[in-house]
This record gives sequence, C-alpha cells and structure tokens, in this order.
Amino acid sequence: MIVITGAKGFIGKTLIKECKKKNIEYTAIDLLNVNENNYYRIDILSNDIEKFIPEKCDAVIHLAGLSRDKECKDNDYHCFNANVMGTLNLMRAAQKKMVKQFIFASTEWVYDLFSENEVKDEESVINIANINSEYALSKLVSESNLRQKYHHGFCNVTILRFGIVYAHRKNNWSAVESLFNDVKTKDEVSVGSLKTGRCFIHVLDIVDGIIKSIGLEGFHIINLQGNHLITLKEIIDTSKLILKKNPLVVEKNPENISIRNVSNNKAKQLLAWKQQIELREGLLLDNGY
Repeated sequence: MIVITGAKGFIGKTLIKECKKKNIEYTAIDLLNVNENNYYRIDILSNDIEKFIPEKCDAVIHLAGLSRDKECKDNDYHCFNANVMGTLNLMRAAQKKMVKQFIFASTEWVYDLFSENEVKDEESVINIANINSEYALSKLVSESNLRQKYHHGFCNVTILRFGIVYAHRKNNWSAVESLFNDVKTKDEVSVGSLKTGRCFIHVLDIVDGIIKSIGLEGFHIINLQGNHLITLKEIIDTSKLILKKNPLVVEKNPENISIRNVSNNKAKQLLAWKQQIELREGLLLDNGY
C-alpha cells in the first residue's frame, strides 16, 4: 500500500494509472474534490492528514505542492508554506504512522550555476547563494529537512530530482509542448537560442522511476532525467518532421545559450531504471500521430 499526495496533478494522475495497471494498492490525496474510491480531499498542511495514511504503509509518495517557478516567484510565504511546511507536516504524520519510506518529488532546479560542458550529478556541490528561485529554494530546504530527519531515526528517504517533464496536457507546458504547438499552429516560431538545451523526460519515464524507487532502503538522492541534452532546435526539427510543416524559425538571441546537463547514471545503477521514451516517440505518443 502506498499513499500519493498531489494525486490529481500531472504526474500524480499518470502514476495512479500505472498503479492500476500494476495492481499496486494506493490511497490518493489531493485538494481537489474527487468522487472516486481511494481518493481523499485533504490539505497536506492539515493536522488531520495522518488519518488518511495507513499504519506502516510501504511508502508516502509526496508530489503535492507548488510545482512551478511562476507560482512561487515573489510569493515566498505561500511557496514555503506549501512546499516546506506542508512537507514537514506530512513527515510528522508519516513518522506517527510508522511509514516505511518517504519519496519526495524534488527538481533539477536545485542545481545552481552550470559551467561550460559541465554535467551535474547527485554529488555536485550546490551553492545556495546562487539560487534565485523561491521554488528551487523551497525544494532544497525540504531535501535538507528530510536528510536531517533521516539521521534522527526517520524512515527510509528517497529524494527524486525530476528533470523537465513533458507529455500531452492542457496547460503548464514545457518547451517541448510549447514548441510543438507553435510549429503546428504558427507560420513563425521564435526562440532565444536554438542551442539552448535540457535533458527533457517524458512523464511515463518519471512515473516508472517513482515506481522502481518504492522499497529502496536508506537515504538517497536520485536524478530522474533524460539520457542526453535536447536542444530547442531538435524539438523544432522533430516537430516539423512529424507535422510535415515548415514555419519560419526566428532566433532572437543566438549567443544567449542556456544548458543544464544533469546525469541519470545513479538511477540506472541503483533502480535498474532507464529512459524508455525518446523525443520523437514521446511526441508521437502524446499527439496521436
């Protein structure tokens, strides 16, 4: 039995679909009112949340909270209340219910400045002074709280630093969904630098990593990332081939290249996980081509 917070979110909904396929028993928690079995409407800040966590359950998978930088920017109290205090409250409830494992959804944005050709991994030193995102800072603080709590006798802790996730959805698009839609609907597509790149990852690969991490013992931080950098040019070119369209591409600032290259080697070794869905396959899968 597992508990999933943020169950009606983008990743949460996909995770529950996979749990159903794999016959994994779950309890789902969200702020949305959902009339379904195993779903409960409860705020992670509520003192009553422990009532919805089964005694000695296998894992709490904590996906709830503010998950976008623009929701947190210049809104630090709301951000830290949801992402830090909410996590602390859930940790308290998990400890009281003697949960076996706490799986925390973190982000690649906790990594600070990238030098040229640098690849970050879980051992990379993070200088908190370089982090100017309230969202990233809230995640890093919760990671630290979990590490300290683990050393004071808390349950097994797995921190998953998600890469930039994409898949078909109505809003909150990454560059993958956004550029695909631009190629589909516009005569002109504008970007800063075509060489800007991220290790984008499909939501199904993220969910596979979450499921494979259930039962992991000890304290671990693990990157769930794509295998390699995908540039904005690659997204546009792949979208053109799929859609059979050829809009004009305008590069507004070609010298302003932003690269964030994060290794997924630990996930491969520790979880026996690997990325299954490459960019072209992901775009075809999500858009019915």
